[in-house]
Amino acid sequence: MAEPATTTAKNGGGRLSLGTGPGRLLVWLYGVFTVAAASRAAFQLIAQYEKAPLSYILSAVSAVVYAFILFSLVRGGETARRVGLVCCCLELLGVLGVGTWTLLEPSAFPDDTVWTGYGYGYLFIPVFLPVTGLLWLRRGRRAG
Repeated sequence: MAEPATTTAKNGGGRLSLGTGPGRLLVWLYGVFTVAAASRAAFQLIAQYEKAPLSYILSAVSAVVYAFILFSLVRGGETARRVGLVCCCLELLGVLGVGTWTLLEPSAFPDDTVWTGYGYGYLFIPVFLPVTGLLWLRRGRRAG
């Protein structure tokens, strides 16, 4: 009998499959954000570095964090889940920290990052994504 979509299934290797059911949406979103942030950061670091180095480096950092979370969701298993939890916490701290910093000292960021203003340039998805990721990853632990 198939497990309901609301539970975290185990794949053939016994690892928790975090990218199933609602986790598929998270995989898709983290995939999109990984590509978007990495592409943007790569271009800006190569072509415009002197304009706003801090902004572009932070965008590259966000891409790396997104990639680790994406890998954790796809990989599954307890170790990947733990790595994902740590990365989601770092992402949330980054979004809140950079978001607050951009509001308090806008001159420090001559150009936007993914996390500027809590992700307003990305429809505030960057502030909701780590919270959703944390909830999903915590749920994966209970389901296993």
